[in-house]
Amino acid sequence: MLYQRSSELFVEAAKVIPGGVNSPVRAFKAVGGTPIFVKEAKGAYLYDEDGNRLIDYINSWGPMLLGHAYEPVVSAVIEKAKKGTSFGMPTALETEIAALAVAMVPNIDKIRFVNSGTEACMSAIRLARGFTNRDKIIKFSGCYHGHSDSFLIAAGSGLSTFGVPNSPGVTSGTAKDTLLARYNDLDNVKALFEANKNEISAIIIEPVAGNMGCIPPQKGFLEGLRQLCDENNTLLIFDEVMTGFRLAKGGAQELYNIKADIICFGKVIGGGLPVGAFAARNEIMNYLAPVGPVYQAGTLSGNPLAMAAGLAMLQEINNDAQLFQRLDEKTAYLEKGIREKLLANNIAFTVNRVGSMISVHFDSNPVTDFQSAGKGDNENFKRFFHGLLREGVYIAPSAYETWFITDALTYDDLDFTINAIDKVTKEL
Repeated sequence: MLYQRSSELFVEAAKVIPGGVNSPVRAFKAVGGTPIFVKEAKGAYLYDEDGNRLIDYINSWGPMLLGHAYEPVVSAVIEKAKKGTSFGMPTALETEIAALAVAMVPNIDKIRFVNSGTEACMSAIRLARGFTNRDKIIKFSGCYHGHSDSFLIAAGSGLSTFGVPNSPGVTSGTAKDTLLARYNDLDNVKALFEANKNEISAIIIEPVAGNMGCIPPQKGFLEGLRQLCDENNTLLIFDEVMTGFRLAKGGAQELYNIKADIICFGKVIGGGLPVGAFAARNEIMNYLAPVGPVYQAGTLSGNPLAMAAGLAMLQEINNDAQLFQRLDEKTAYLEKGIREKLLANNIAFTVNRVGSMISVHFDSNPVTDFQSAGKGDNENFKRFFHGLLREGVYIAPSAYETWFITDALTYDDLDFTINAIDKVTKEL
């Protein structure tokens, strides 16, 4: 495939946008080459500025659960746009989507909408600190909760792509209140509690990690975190920006039957528009302004276009009883095909999957945390990425990102992908 137009556009973009991109992982630094500039998308496919069609396995990093340009979502946005794009005042639509989200997700009474997953996680931490009157939080190496200062310590994903464990601009004062734990290691978390008695306001975690590749929680891990939080009067925050409304109607809480105290959302809940949200039971949410002392605000929060897209998406998910079964079956089919081809071609690998999240790690050892994720053969991944790109298959340009499966994928698309993987891995 030729990417001349994309290359030209990247040169022009770099003149006026830092690095030529508005989010670092898009820059292809981890894999080399030139970013692909998209012109349009439909269903399971991307169409770039050079006229190439690509089967899409990132789906805007998760939101396109039902496919690109999904008609009910597009129609809802168009109709709402005709009536105004922003008011800075309450609308009935905000209440409608809030009521539906609360009905779909276990263990929440109220939800507040913001403009991104970063905002949601940042606000959840402030709320937890205000509610508990404690300063410290525990996060896990390799888990990414947005680019707020508190989270840019061993944050996985984009930072791992560049080999940067921290970010300049994050003060030591902020960093000292963020305690780092090892994913899937309860003893490590217990030690942090023992060393910081009565100081920890919250644990924040991706219940299924997606920013060091897909890494599932091991049996008993989330249950152990819940117990530790209960024993220490600490809040458990699930960052479900990726998993919310993707792994089940009620997200990871429903899938694993674990009750979190605060849940953060993004991606799917916005139907592809920039939306985030955080939710909890009444006693916690009532600490938020204007009824409580913890301040949080956003001029464009509850934007009518974003609310229309999100409501249409949640309604489709809520009304489709077979959706998650179909997604699981398609992703399991893809997983089986990947395993067969990589085994046949003598490639060292591990495939991790939970529902419609899946990733390929080029290491034969189990990948259970940030440290083991970092042991994969990144040179093999680079060749794998560019080989698939040549075949017309687009995966995340980083070994530290999960793939997101969309219901718009057909079994013909999956077979094409599996055959492409066979062809590419024969050359590794």
